[in-house]
Amino acid sequence: MPGSRVLAVGHHQPPGVLTNDDLASMVETDDAWIRSRVGIRTRHIAGPDETVDSMAAQAAAKALASSGVPAEEIDLVLVATCTATDRSPNTAARVAAALQLAAPATMDINVVCSGFTHALATADHAIRAGSARSALVIGAEKFSAVTDWTDRTTCVLVGDGAGAAVVTASEEEMIGPVLWGSVPGMGHAVRIEGEPARFAQEGQTVYRWATTQLPAIARQVCERSGIAPADLAGIVLHQANLRIIEPVARKIGAVNAVVARDVVDSGNTSAASVPLALSKLVERGEITTGDPVLLFAFGGNLSYGGQVIRCP
Repeated sequence: MPGSRVLAVGHHQPPGVLTNDDLASMVETDDAWIRSRVGIRTRHIAGPDETVDSMAAQAAAKALASSGVPAEEIDLVLVATCTATDRSPNTAARVAAALQLAAPATMDINVVCSGFTHALATADHAIRAGSARSALVIGAEKFSAVTDWTDRTTCVLVGDGAGAAVVTASEEEMIGPVLWGSVPGMGHAVRIEGEPARFAQEGQTVYRWATTQLPAIARQVCERSGIAPADLAGIVLHQANLRIIEPVARKIGAVNAVVARDVVDSGNTSAASVPLALSKLVERGEITTGDPVLLFAFGGNLSYGGQVIRCP
């Protein structure tokens, strides 16, 4: 069976920026409180006319242009999202229509914050099985639409945006085996429930789980790919909270890796956070073609998923 590789990446964020000082005029908080607890400085917030699918399409268009793959060769579109408003047409179908793709399979994947790594693994599996040769894999969220802007414990966290990757068949294995799973009995710790749907979480529960349980799982991801943590060039964790990212990255043992800290400028963009942060690292040249990079996401459903890829 062939392997697969990430050929190119791209990202999109809405132009509207919400600062900590802006939030201080909306709820009882301030810049120092937010930075000390979550490390976030700013976040991008979509306007009324900016939708999950429009942001996904813009990120995908950038990745597609960078890849050089003709649009008619894309035969699979996967969109990881938990904030799409409409059920049908799904977000992936709308992206395919916007990009004028020929006849791809189109699927949305909802694993909340772990959605992109799950979608990337699904594309890798489809390519290895011969069901697809070229795929668009996208994480896109309008998290601001499911946020209670009167709740200072959650509204300071969220941002909107999208990141995308073009994945193609490869003679070499450049996307390593996925390690994925969940803790079903703790799914209540991160929720988007109700009518209208609203984001809520048990912050301390998530923090303890992430900082104590996830480093060992992330090291297992490296083992499956035959990569020692010290040989990683980059680590892209779900951009949930700087106070989670930094200790988890340290405990993984990747002493030579660039660690993505896009949460500082983008906030928590759920399924968009990993591809968004990866695309920025590539754009800035902080990681280069062929570098081994750990992608590892975690969160809603208390799910997790990760793989080591070779940088496009």
